[in-house]
Amino acid sequence: MKADIATLHGTTALITGGTGGIGKETARGLVRRGAHVILVGRDPGRAADAVRELRHEAGGGRVEAVAADLTLRAGLRRVADAVNAGHAGHAGLDVLVNNFGMNPAERRLTADGVETAFAANVFAPFALTRLLMPNLRKSPAARVINLTGGIPRGPVDPANLQAEKAFIGWTFGQYNHTKAQLMAVSYEYAQRTAEDGVTVNVAYPGHAYTPGNQATPMRAFPRLYRPAAPLVRLLGPILLADLAKPARSSIHLATSPEVEGVTGAYFDTRCRRVPWPDFATDPRTRDAVWSLCERLCNQGELKS
Repeated sequence: MKADIATLHGTTALITGGTGGIGKETARGLVRRGAHVILVGRDPGRAADAVRELRHEAGGGRVEAVAADLTLRAGLRRVADAVNAGHAGHAGLDVLVNNFGMNPAERRLTADGVETAFAANVFAPFALTRLLMPNLRKSPAARVINLTGGIPRGPVDPANLQAEKAFIGWTFGQYNHTKAQLMAVSYEYAQRTAEDGVTVNVAYPGHAYTPGNQATPMRAFPRLYRPAAPLVRLLGPILLADLAKPARSSIHLATSPEVEGVTGAYFDTRCRRVPWPDFATDPRTRDAVWSLCERLCNQGELKS
């Protein structure tokens, strides 16, 4: 991809969850720099609306969308097939931003039999990166950016990866647990792709008043935090409405020449490289999450 942050002409980026919230704001930042951006969203109508909105701001870049449910293997295949077949005539992929995530209020399985939060927040980024790896390798300096979120802290429980034992506790929630798992598997991914010329890094966007957060019911919060939920909803439109702030880290990792060649790193809300939490680098944790994701890929024959 281009080293000049002022222009991304000739660069193609795919952003999951790109039809609203932080994902759309990230897309806006890349389109304004001239990138060809492919948005992925579940709702075809919202996808079409986002494309129309962002086309008006394009700095010479292009915007299009693929409608797919990334909690399902069929949706992951749909996106990968579109890109790998040369979506809109482009054969390569320079940037993959795995922004899509979900915070369900209760444990439920997808049609594929995978716990929904795990499917959205861990398996989708893992599998989509694997499926798109042939395209990423075609880029001279491809970048994969995975977004963590919530309060991503460990430890990660290998016996509870899909909330088999508990979904929500006093300070524990499956959303936070899956985002912690994503950090661990991202660190492992970076080690395994270091020789491929594909960088894998994690961005923490912080908190934002996104459509997804607005729709999250109170019962999705850990019990200890539920009394504060009404205050968050009250102040969110005032203090957390500027989505340009939480999108900064993603845009920085996708565009900045300062991080070219940097892989296996964790960046905070101010685009600063910060130490990984211990659970993310723990070999046992990384192996547990990687093994489960790989097994689910093999079951669904999701291969690059």
